Amino acid sequence: AALGIAGPGTVVPTAAGRTDWVRLDDPRVLASLDAMPDEPVTDADRPRPLRVDDAAYLIYTSGSTGRPKGVVVTHLGGAAFVAEQRRRHGVRPGDRVLQFASLSFDASILELLLALASGATAVVAPGGLYGGRELAELLRRERICHAFLTPAALASVPEDALTDLRTVVVGGEACTADLVARWAPGRSMFNAYGPTESTIMATVAGPLVPGADVPIGTPITGTHAVVLDRRLAPVPVGATGELYVGGVGVARGYHRSPARTAQRFVADPFGAPGARLYRTGDLARWRADGALEYRGRADHQIKIRGFRVELGEIEAALA
Repeated sequence: AALGIAGPGTVVPTAAGRTDWVRLDDPRVLASLDAMPDEPVTDADRPRPLRVDDAAYLIYTSGSTGRPKGVVVTHLGGAAFVAEQRRRHGVRPGDRVLQFASLSFDASILELLLALASGATAVVAPGGLYGGRELAELLRRERICHAFLTPAALASVPEDALTDLRTVVVGGEACTADLVARWAPGRSMFNAYGPTESTIMATVAGPLVPGADVPIGTPITGTHAVVLDRRLAPVPVGATGELYVGGVGVARGYHRSPARTAQRFVADPFGAPGARLYRTGDLARWRADGALEYRGRADHQIKIRGFRVELGEIEAALA
């Protein structure tokens, strides 16, 4: 409700209290916007200069202690991520990108950047839409060209003729070969992997080919990945170890939680002085073709429709 749109000065009661809404198509709002300068915003217009290592957004993830963790992500990782998306997915002005993910899921940032950074249109899905025939109808009616969906949501969509849908990106949970066989023919399909702590996406595979195994791919622009054993030594190709990611996409850490930040964000022994790695808790192995293959979790974390859930959080609530 806090993101709603209504008229200037209009107060609309919401579940969270009373919120001022701005209706973007209100004639008074349009007139006030027309009176504003159209030059780019500069540091002179801001409370202070904007830096690339400033926080861009904060999203909470499940915590094993029962308290969610706020991940602080910087603008630097976002810039590298945008460069990767524009290079790989070919979004152009005039394209239509689905805005489907919840704002509590960092895939929503992926969708916004995929559209707005390329001059495309972001089509916002209505609330309460989770998949199935309703999602298929939305994709068809709105002529969606690019969509990010969890495998669970995509699997629920009927195999109708969606001729405008050129690119499908899946992520948030494991993608099966059956799903690739259904959705890869006739379009570009990608499998994205990335914890919240690495600016949305750390690796990506694709375009995927039906009939082959589904890896999580190779690191994106500005990111590197290592698979280490318990002594933090690299494991050989084909051996399973814990996946660590580094580079510009690594988040600043957990908001106001230095102890938990120190546990998961560690010094990068293979990088420049001061560089850090994020310990994902995911098990992986390098394939002979240079791609990463997901092998499960090193702890008790699970995924539900792309959301990370620590079983310890459920235990704490029950206790």
